[in-house]
Amino acid sequence: MGLENVVNDILEQAKTEVAAIEAEAQDEAAAIIDKAKNEAEKILADSKTEVEANIQRRLKQEKSSAKLESKRAALNAKKDVLDSVYQSAREAISSLPPDKNASMLKAILDEHGSEGARIYSNTRDTKLVKELTDLTFMGEIDCIGGLIIENDDGSVRLDYTFDGILDDVSEQTLKPVSDILFG
Repeated sequence: MGLENVVNDILEQAKTEVAAIEAEAQDEAAAIIDKAKNEAEKILADSKTEVEANIQRRLKQEKSSAKLESKRAALNAKKDVLDSVYQSAREAISSLPPDKNASMLKAILDEHGSEGARIYSNTRDTKLVKELTDLTFMGEIDCIGGLIIENDDGSVRLDYTFDGILDDVSEQTLKPVSDILFG
């Protein structure tokens, strides 16, 4: 019986060692599984955070783009209004009553006629300009009204056309008019 006891002791000891090894293996497997689950949850959370950040960034870009497009449309509308006002002023000036046109040409000549020797006007005003001044009439120009006065050799040319005056006034008053119209 001594040998049987030794064999049984060895078997018991082997069973105990196998059980310990199995328990240790199960603990290690559980730890590996827990670690894998934690890593998967972290990856999922990180991915979710990244997706949310991308969505927020995209929304912000879309809002900025929409705001910019809105400003562009508003500026274009304002420009259209200002262009319309300019065109209305141009049409009003080009269709001045003859007496008002004559008084404006006379005022320009009274103020600036002594600054030159030659003069130009549009076709409509040619006869009137020749009657109003002794300056040499040099020809007709394409303008809505007004005059161009030159010195003897043409080196100095003064633009008193209504087009030029309107452009100067428009340029000088664009900001104040825009502020009045659009606040």
